[in-house]
Amino acid sequence: MVQFESKNYPQKTEIAESIRVKGTVQGVGFRPTVYRLAKANQLRGEVSNDGQGVLIIVTGDRASIDNFIEQLQQEKPPLAKITAIIRHKYQEKREFDDFTIAKSTNNEIRTEIAPDAATCPMCRAETFDPLSRWYRYPFTNCTHCGPRLSIIKHLPYDRPQTSMAKFEMCPGCQKDYENPGDRRFHAQPTACPICGPHAWLEKADGKPVNSQMFSMLDDVDAVATLIQKGNIIAIKGLGGFHLACDATNEEVVSKLRRLKKRPDKPLALMARDLEIIEQYYFINQTEKELLQSPAAPIVLLKQKNYPCKPSPLAPSIAPGQNYLGFMLPYTPLHHLIFKRLNIPIVLTSGNLADEPQCIDNDDAKKKLTGIADYFLFHNREIVNRVDDSVVRVLSPGEISLQHSSDALTPQAISSSPLNPPNLGDFNQFPPQTWRANLARFPRLKHAREGVRGAKLAVNERTSFAPTNPVQILRRARGYAPAPINLPAGFENIPPILAMGSELKNTFCLLRDGQAILSQHIGDLENMAAWESYRHTLNLYLGLLEHQPSAVAIDLHPEYLATKLGKELAAANSLPLYSIQHHHAHIAACMLENGLPLDTPPVLGIALDGLGYGEDGTFWGGEFLLADYRSYKRLGTFKPIAMLGGEQAIYQPWRNTYAHLQTVFGGSKEAEGKRQKAGGREEVNIFSEYEDLALLQFLQQKPLKLLNKMLEKGINSPLSSSCGRLFDAVAAAIGICRESCSYEGQGAVAIEALAQQQMLNHPEEIAFYPFAVENREVEGGSNLLYLEPRPMWQALLADLQQGISQPVIAAKFHRGLARAIALMVQQIRSNYPEANIDRVALTGGVFQNQILLLEVTRLLQEMELIVLTHSQVPPNDGGLSLGQVAITACQSSVNS
Repeated sequence: MVQFESKNYPQKTEIAESIRVKGTVQGVGFRPTVYRLAKANQLRGEVSNDGQGVLIIVTGDRASIDNFIEQLQQEKPPLAKITAIIRHKYQEKREFDDFTIAKSTNNEIRTEIAPDAATCPMCRAETFDPLSRWYRYPFTNCTHCGPRLSIIKHLPYDRPQTSMAKFEMCPGCQKDYENPGDRRFHAQPTACPICGPHAWLEKADGKPVNSQMFSMLDDVDAVATLIQKGNIIAIKGLGGFHLACDATNEEVVSKLRRLKKRPDKPLALMARDLEIIEQYYFINQTEKELLQSPAAPIVLLKQKNYPCKPSPLAPSIAPGQNYLGFMLPYTPLHHLIFKRLNIPIVLTSGNLADEPQCIDNDDAKKKLTGIADYFLFHNREIVNRVDDSVVRVLSPGEISLQHSSDALTPQAISSSPLNPPNLGDFNQFPPQTWRANLARFPRLKHAREGVRGAKLAVNERTSFAPTNPVQILRRARGYAPAPINLPAGFENIPPILAMGSELKNTFCLLRDGQAILSQHIGDLENMAAWESYRHTLNLYLGLLEHQPSAVAIDLHPEYLATKLGKELAAANSLPLYSIQHHHAHIAACMLENGLPLDTPPVLGIALDGLGYGEDGTFWGGEFLLADYRSYKRLGTFKPIAMLGGEQAIYQPWRNTYAHLQTVFGGSKEAEGKRQKAGGREEVNIFSEYEDLALLQFLQQKPLKLLNKMLEKGINSPLSSSCGRLFDAVAAAIGICRESCSYEGQGAVAIEALAQQQMLNHPEEIAFYPFAVENREVEGGSNLLYLEPRPMWQALLADLQQGISQPVIAAKFHRGLARAIALMVQQIRSNYPEANIDRVALTGGVFQNQILLLEVTRLLQEMELIVLTHSQVPPNDGGLSLGQVAITACQSSVNS
């Protein structure tokens, strides 16, 4: 925006103005642009960096100044982002003979830190130009690209305030730096082979490396040969170390997984150009633009099928996945490595499992020796760790989304679980009446696959497309810490610090109507990640001289970030705000969709692994009527015990057993007995489904002990987690049944299976039924429960009939999406006074593309406005943004 003082200057009268420019305007070539445009408009004066951004003093006629301002907005540098231009009459009596770039001042800091940017086309061309001074130089950069956040120590952003301070510029670089007409004019990291950082190759065992054995050029080029020979190389990059190897060599990829102790989690790849990627994966136009953007993130792409031969890529790169993360080279060092490489390489974070990336040479050598065969080091210090960002483009066309011929109709709600249907008889009545007829059909054992599960009539393929199809899954390099402009009402909120969550942590600073979200830090339960969190938090508070007026924390009392937030608040006598986890998720979604501070409540659906609830249980499948100030819990997934506590996250069979015992009752010891409960006959799973491999597997477990844990609540906290439901279903069909190596592995696997089914067999649109029930909770209020019992009955019947995993996975996704929509429908019916017309979809489960798109479609068919994430992750990586928003509202009300 541009703000003007009232002026009535004649057009040709010479005037002087002070022009304040705010936004991402330091370290991006802004002052050289100002200089060039001022000279072009024959203006005199000066431009300088200071703590608030860029300050311009100009002298000239008003028409020239107006033209200068207009050109500045239109021709700003590629990495610049202007948030405000404020013009005032210049009061001081100073004479200017020319226009100059003045020395930066270091007053109160209000500027922004620019994200690191991928190599621009001009620097890339110079890197490969034999006549260029930067020929084959791995650290070529200019004001349009290169390191920013990763090297900054203090603001304002000038060379002495970065890790480039120790590299004194040679005469050639100094000349470019001082030349207003040069692209490197005041480019703080600029350097060349004469005066700048350098890279070198070392062997992991400490023995000298004769790079001429592998290359006629240099150590960087030798890396290409070493990768082709099957070696693992630890490469120091822009924001940390990576481990690299040949992505087409299964032997070396498996070796990397084994040594890094990362058995299953997908590995990221890098390829020289789009043409190489397109040999293996599909790329649409939006994905191409993201890959080639200054942010250059990892983009999840859909794998091509090779019907006559196996994929050329190593199978263990992303086992069982349809999508894989690719990125393009984003530094000159990467470009040089790929000069002779026509294959993709694995480029995964240089760390031990669950630890943050190494950024220091000595630390990398200590931790990565034993994994890497060689190290490619350089001597430009990485001040701030910055992981690669991960994004995805939502693609409805890759999943068969079908319209139902009948809209969802209000369903009967019971106060107790309903009898299951005989799904073989579903064809006797229209699909929309399945919920009202559940009690008519008490048995399902002999249901036939051809008609099992309700079917949605197929009319036409949906035309649903998100307003912004780009979903950020990890916000780091290229995006952070670019500020998020807050909607109306947040402009004058005092500074706030939000500490974030325990997993996928980020923290957030609010100031001047903007939210500064840190880069992805990781899981704080790891000691190295916790130390990184404290370092990064201190750095941001110091860089931005942030003096918070309040501290926001997660409600969970044992989170490390929560404990540190309490300490900071107490030490500085600041008010402390404990924010419920799922309320924060919803607030983050509301905020990034531009809802103002005083917005009416929306219905938020927050689905994730777990978060601490206000009742002391773990939530994770929540339907909250929420604004920024408060929320009311209207519905939830049926709470199921997490059998063994945290063990249930990594041993999914525990979730399956807890679900089956909860929804069916009975035990091995009580086999054959029937008990009356709630007006229905309980089914004993071990007698009804004893031939299933699942039940035979479970019978090998210590059932007496497990049943006692369930009965007494011993180390088995109740949780309404949607994430644990996915784990339970995955284990039931044989996916990650015994164990998984990372949270959500089973959920990712069954999504991939469902995608295969929906893409290859779109005519099969069956879904599993769920029930919606009214339950009276403590205090006498009602809470809607999403009851999975009918789903489990249908799923077990499918297992008895030998139905394939992809079919079961697809029916589960379809059924869950429809159940969520039915919950929304019933909530609207129960609370008409709320006038619900907007629904926010948030939480880590909504990283599931099928569920997100299908729920969105169903809600849009109900004429609801659907809010989703595009600026911050739906997972806990966006949680601190919501904490800031809620604290801003609550603190403003309190004050």
